[in-house]
Amino acid sequence: MMESLATSGLHHVTMVSANAQRTLDFYRSVLGLGLVKRTVNFDDPGSYHLYFGDPVGSPGTLLTFFEWPHAPRGRWGIGGVHHVAMGVATDDGLLKWKRRLTDAGVPVSGPYDRRWFHSIYFSDPDGQILEIATKGPGYTLDEPADALGRQIIIPGEGNLRGHRDEAAIHARTWPEPVPEITPDMALGGMHHISAITRDVEEANDFLERALGLRLIKKTVNQDAPDIPHWFWGSYDGQSVAPHSAFTLFGFPKNGKWAQGGVGQTHHVAFRARSDEQQAEWRDHLLSLGVSVSPVMDRDYFRSIYFRMPDGLLLEIATDGPGFLVDEPRETLGTELRVPAWMADQREEIEAGLEVLR
Repeated sequence: MMESLATSGLHHVTMVSANAQRTLDFYRSVLGLGLVKRTVNFDDPGSYHLYFGDPVGSPGTLLTFFEWPHAPRGRWGIGGVHHVAMGVATDDGLLKWKRRLTDAGVPVSGPYDRRWFHSIYFSDPDGQILEIATKGPGYTLDEPADALGRQIIIPGEGNLRGHRDEAAIHARTWPEPVPEITPDMALGGMHHISAITRDVEEANDFLERALGLRLIKKTVNQDAPDIPHWFWGSYDGQSVAPHSAFTLFGFPKNGKWAQGGVGQTHHVAFRARSDEQQAEWRDHLLSLGVSVSPVMDRDYFRSIYFRMPDGLLLEIATDGPGFLVDEPRETLGTELRVPAWMADQREEIEAGLEVLR
């Protein structure tokens, strides 16, 4: 049963913003992501729900945002997400992003050598921590492809905070301004998502049993080496599927807990191939004693929701029907879409929303 219920990876991540226009300006204009759907929060139709992704909104590329203008500022901690990472192919592309963001007035940290990839870090206008990470060198750098996650990997001292050359790292950037996003800067969807737990062993048991994810790397947080940092993914024993890496920092049990709100992740969604597989998943989770929501129709996919032991909200979303069900590819994201069961409220809904440019 578990073989058929191993998720193929991340479907989307949903974050909270205070202002939809500001979010659109940053993710579309600065980061160059496509807006593939402008709709409303189906559970709160007085606010926007924006979807960014590749040209057709493929699972694994989707960053989505609830607009909650009156919500308090959130805080990362146990039971929450620390950062969301997007992928870029090369180190040159990474350095170009550093230069482009810095020139746009966005403070950037890095690039850091994270051993299996290289990364820069920055925050969006609401304070959500973002990362851009390179495709390589890859998880097989220090373990055989058929034996990932079996040993604890300790980074070299030069990678650790307090020992690395921070001045040299800060100075390293692309030599010329980057006014346009070049092809080698293309952000290829989610590289990984990093959350926080109080018990990596407990989390490992849950992720393996509940989602079929497999442990692919055991290491420590390079910025706080006394904290474990474990990686999971959709791993078939030979390779890790793209857009599937989920990592956890293991905080002390008395560490601070996450607080939801603006600038924080609301939930992380994993993939189910079909409605039938999702139904199997719901039955499986219930058999594990996990409290699971009923299936909810989100128009572009169906969803079930449940929580990790630390409280992080997870979702299993179907791959279909996808974002082309109510708009052609050429005009995705250009008009407000509301679900059919809200059609008679459309004028009232539109009147209560700020017009997005």
